[in-house]
Amino acid sequence: MKTVQYTIKDELGIHARPAGMLVREAAKFKASIKIAGPNKEVDAKRIMGVMSMGVKKGDTVKLTIEGVDEAEAAAALQKFLQDNL
Repeated sequence: MKTVQYTIKDELGIHARPAGMLVREAAKFKASIKIAGPNKEVDAKRIMGVMSMGVKKGDTVKLTIEGVDEAEAAAALQKFLQDNL
């Protein structure tokens, strides 16, 4: 199991466009990927779940990745978060 923590720097937090991009990135991997914000944890491959988290600028999210390609997924998602949020 791999974990990735990241503090959101985007002024709007995780809104519709980056949420969709995050879900598409997570869907590339076979591993189970959960994302936890300050209030709840959801499946990172489900757009409605990610958007319902209500993550704002300054909130820290934690990705928990478990499966056959967890190392690759963790690296790719860490880069995605840094580049987009």
